Amino acid sequence: MGNTINLTAADGHTFSAYKSGPADARAGIVVIQEIFGVNHHIRNMADRLAAEGFLTIAPALFDRAKRDAELGYTGDDIAAGRALRGQVPDIGAMLDVEAAAAALGGIPAGIVGYCYGGTIAWWGATRTKSFKAASGWYGGGVAATAIEVPNCAVQLHFGEKDTGIPMADVEKIRAAQPGVAIYVYEGAQHGFGCDERASFSAPDAALAQARTVEFFRKHLVG
Repeated sequence: MGNTINLTAADGHTFSAYKSGPADARAGIVVIQEIFGVNHHIRNMADRLAAEGFLTIAPALFDRAKRDAELGYTGDDIAAGRALRGQVPDIGAMLDVEAAAAALGGIPAGIVGYCYGGTIAWWGATRTKSFKAASGWYGGGVAATAIEVPNCAVQLHFGEKDTGIPMADVEKIRAAQPGVAIYVYEGAQHGFGCDERASFSAPDAALAQARTVEFFRKHLVG
C-alpha cells in the first residue's frame, strides 16, 4: 500500500521512511518502530492506520546507526536491535521524528509507537510540539521520564504480564500523570500487539488498536 521516501532532519541527517495513506487525508500519524526497525510489522501497522483514512509516515530511526535495518524476533534479533538502539542518540531520534511530522504537510498530526517507539511517542508529546495526540504501546522508558510534561493528549497501553515493565512502573506513571489515559491489558505480555511475536494477544491487540484509532479520530479529526 505504501512506499519508501527519503527525509532530512534538522541536523542534516538523511534517512528513509515508509509512507502510506491517502494524499488528501485530513490528519496524519507518525508511526514509530520497535527495536527491530521499520520491518513488516511496523509497515503493517502504518497501513492499518492508513486504511482508517490517516496519512502515515514511519521513520527509520535506526538509519543513524545502520541503514535499512530490518529485524525479526529471535534472540539474535533482539540482541542486534538493542545494540542498534544504543547507537542512536535520543536527540537524533527526536529530530527524525520532527522531520517525519513536518513531512505530513501541516495537517493535524499524531504519533504512535510500539516498544522502543512507545517511549519515543511519549517523548513526542513531551519533547516536541509537533503533535496533537500521542499513543504509546508498552514503552519501557516512559516510567523513567514520567515527570515530563506532555504538550498534547496522551494514552498509554501496557501488558499486565510484561516482564520488562513492572506494574510498579505503570503506577509510577499514573501517579505522575493523572491526566493521561493508561490502559492495562490483563494477562498480556510485552509486544502483545505484534502478530509476529509469540506474545501476541489478538483480543488485546484489537482492543488497543480500536482505542488508538478512536483517540486519534477524536483529537485529530474532531
